[in-house]
Amino acid sequence: MERVDEIYMSEEMSYSEAQEALERLLKLEYHPVAINFFKSLDDAKDIKADKKMAGKVTFCQFTAASRMANYVLKGTKDNIMCENCLTCFGVTQPSDEEVKGHMKYVIDFEKAKKVLDSKPRLPADSMELFVTAPLAKTTVQPDVVMFVCNVLQAYHILNDYIGAFDVHPLQFNHTVNSAVCGGAVWTYLNHKPNMETMCSGSYTSGKTEKGEINVYIPGDQILGVVKQLLLRTEFSQGASLPYNGTEYPGFDVCKKCPMIRFKDVE
Repeated sequence: MERVDEIYMSEEMSYSEAQEALERLLKLEYHPVAINFFKSLDDAKDIKADKKMAGKVTFCQFTAASRMANYVLKGTKDNIMCENCLTCFGVTQPSDEEVKGHMKYVIDFEKAKKVLDSKPRLPADSMELFVTAPLAKTTVQPDVVMFVCNVLQAYHILNDYIGAFDVHPLQFNHTVNSAVCGGAVWTYLNHKPNMETMCSGSYTSGKTEKGEINVYIPGDQILGVVKQLLLRTEFSQGASLPYNGTEYPGFDVCKKCPMIRFKDVE
């Protein structure tokens, strides 16, 4: 990309430029989603939503609308129909009824209770409003940036996080449910990247029929990840690993196959 050194060495990169770089170099199918949690409605009064939800939906559907329809959306507890999300967002406390809903994962009631009690949760009543937006359209620093992507794209994003912030190895927080709401909350609370498979709820209601995976990056670190992607792309003449000079992430050829070779045109 043009201006790689200039952008990398400065603080001027915009979220719009970051989204364009991520989508073009990593061939993302969906927009990265900026997620913010606000303690009061007034804290987000300057953020203009494109649309509003007419009824109760899941948080997965909020993020799906932002990444697939390019909408900036505001939501509160009154918009959320998912009990698991309300628990992760600190709106409700775990109940025996919710525990019973988790028995399908681990069979035993006490194990299900432990699962629910150990999920990441925002402090009680600490979030009155949340915003989901395509990264390019956010007007504030995101708390979390969420990617719904394939495993090779996830591999590149997380490798660039390692290169940018010198943290290795990365470890993730898998939960039996609440993959989207809980995954975002865990990254927000721990200020660490996270990767989660889809849970059954996000698979059915979050538009993830292609076997995608969730990746979460702390919002104040996303520009560092993108700058590392740009620098690495310039260094290798392409974004793909491990094949220098190829564009598609995870260029799919058999390793060391003598039949698949490329030579420069004279």
